[in-house]
Amino acid sequence: SGVPAIGTTAAAMATQVALNLGDIPRPDLVLTVGTAGGWSRHGSEIGDSYVVWPHFSCHDRRIDLPGFQAYGDADLAAADLRSHAEAAGCRVGVVTTGDSLDESPTDRERILSNGGVAKDMEAAAVAWIAHLHGVPVGGLKTITDIVDSDVPTPEQFTANLSAASASLQRTTLALLDSLGGGR
Repeated sequence: SGVPAIGTTAAAMATQVALNLGDIPRPDLVLTVGTAGGWSRHGSEIGDSYVVWPHFSCHDRRIDLPGFQAYGDADLAAADLRSHAEAAGCRVGVVTTGDSLDESPTDRERILSNGGVAKDMEAAAVAWIAHLHGVPVGGLKTITDIVDSDVPTPEQFTANLSAASASLQRTTLALLDSLGGGR
């Protein structure tokens, strides 16, 4: 179709395929890297980067059935990369995942309750699959849009993607350098 795959389904499938390759050694860490929305209430600015800590969450999986709340919320542990976040110049916080670019009133309630500082469309799905494989998972997200701005999210995302991607590239390299012990 010529359209890039985004969202939780594509992220989960790609992670499953990567972790199911039999001819490569099992990784010590899965790192989900990409862009996200942030909020002015957290002081986020375009290009800010966050390392996920202490967990990944979901904000748009509403399952009104007994026993399924934990699955719906996700709240999957993140690898403790706080010292590496500091070395890479990143902030830390909960990244919350959903399959929509916008934020509905119900999503907003869940995001406020889960402590989300960045909102993306992939991280918790990657974390879920990594957890199923018993592999620690960390995350790095760079802000492309301010969710609680008066400017519509799609306009911000399009306008800021190039600058945020350049910031994400620098920060990813700094984080990987720190993870590798500065080699």
